Amino acid sequence: MTVRTRIAPSPTGDPHVGTAYVALFNYCFAKAHGGQFLLRIEDTDQVRSTAESERMILEALRWTGLSWDEGPDIGGPHGPYRQSDRSAIYTAHAQILLDRGHAFRCFCSSEDLATMRKEATAAQRNPGYDGRCKHLSADEVAQRLERGDSFVIRMDVPREGTCVIDDMLRGEIRIEWSAVDMQVLIKSDGLPTYHMANVVDDHLMEITHVMRGEEWINSAPKHILLYRYFGWQAPRLCHLPLLRNPDKSKLSKRKNPTSILWYRRMGYLPEALLNYLGQMAWTFPDSREIFSLDEMAAAFTLDRISLGGPVFDLVKLESVNSKYIREVVSEERYLSALQQWAFNPEFLTAVARLGRSRLNTFGDVGALLGFFVRGNLDVDVAALSTSAPKLGALGLRKALFGALLRVNTMPAWNREAIEQMMRGLADVLGVKPRDFFKPFYLAVTGAPSSVPLFDAMALLGRDLSRSRIKAALDALGAPTNAETKAWELELKPASPAESDEG
Repeated sequence: MTVRTRIAPSPTGDPHVGTAYVALFNYCFAKAHGGQFLLRIEDTDQVRSTAESERMILEALRWTGLSWDEGPDIGGPHGPYRQSDRSAIYTAHAQILLDRGHAFRCFCSSEDLATMRKEATAAQRNPGYDGRCKHLSADEVAQRLERGDSFVIRMDVPREGTCVIDDMLRGEIRIEWSAVDMQVLIKSDGLPTYHMANVVDDHLMEITHVMRGEEWINSAPKHILLYRYFGWQAPRLCHLPLLRNPDKSKLSKRKNPTSILWYRRMGYLPEALLNYLGQMAWTFPDSREIFSLDEMAAAFTLDRISLGGPVFDLVKLESVNSKYIREVVSEERYLSALQQWAFNPEFLTAVARLGRSRLNTFGDVGALLGFFVRGNLDVDVAALSTSAPKLGALGLRKALFGALLRVNTMPAWNREAIEQMMRGLADVLGVKPRDFFKPFYLAVTGAPSSVPLFDAMALLGRDLSRSRIKAALDALGAPTNAETKAWELELKPASPAESDEG
């Protein structure tokens, strides 16, 4: 048997460092067994999926040093590798389940489902779907289809007994079938949910081992049941420990930078990032802390994975990166990486052009444009606090939070989109733009005035701009949970151009 693993990211936002972590372990397991590693794009969420997000995911994973044997960008014998190109395959397999009585059409409205959940909660029952449409007669289903009633296709799930999951890391996991929802397999728009597409694709792409985060353990019974319904051999399951913030919560961008591109823009070496991710839940046989991707793949075994929640610590990552810069990489690699980071001709040309009209001598370059070749800036709290008197202290924090909220959800990142977002936010807060922009100059450039703000943010990139705005907000006081909820409702982008969850 040829070992085949995969990573299947969803193109609905920034390329997450957790994706690189799971991809690394899948890659190393496959290569340790002389196998193959695939990349598949799971874009069944057509509302949130974007081509730009897919491009960034591929670019970010390539930057880390990972490669794949099959994927949407290189092809392969099991394509297409993008789920939006495989709709006919899922439709055909859903029909198989309907014909075998393992799935049924559900005509319940969102109001029906809400009532169902409310009644179940009041009766202290599992709030999952109660299976009522499963009992519709063939004639009733035919009549409703003829009327054109909207429906989804759900899988039938037994209400008695226990699903036993044989996890390669955790051993036997038992979940009662009564706790498993009758999952929607095909949505009302005809597209599959993650669960349906995942199982069908893993089988047709001959995946032998599914290594994914532990948050998917509760989904395993649905997948195992689908394999049984289709009569297929299920792949071995391995649920990796989640990356966590220092407070042990799941790694999230509200508490830690999570975008791979942020680490690239901050000047981390990809070798160091992969090395650190490898340390998160795995120990090298001789306990060394510095190792290459090839060395990890050659020595990789599952018995060296620890199930304790690995804490993603920026200080430790910086220490690993420092060692790589000073001791590990060659001088040639060091100079090449430094040039690619910020001293490449394309970036330098754009920065130089932006600053030209404000220079008296070349000696002014450092003071005017130095913020382009820095990571996070030191926040001048005193200057920031008094930068927008029309907003006041609370309004200033709200403005920074609103900018973060909108930066996170902008589908495009360019000068025009940034200006539209910023002016729109100023309008929502009832402040004139000239009174609104100064704190953002301080947060993004480190000075009360500089080169044009929107051009600077476009050149710095989404990740570094977001990081600097967040640092400014944290310096003034991160929002409380109550403020977060209230401000999200008040400042949520309303226009189509700004509302993509990306």
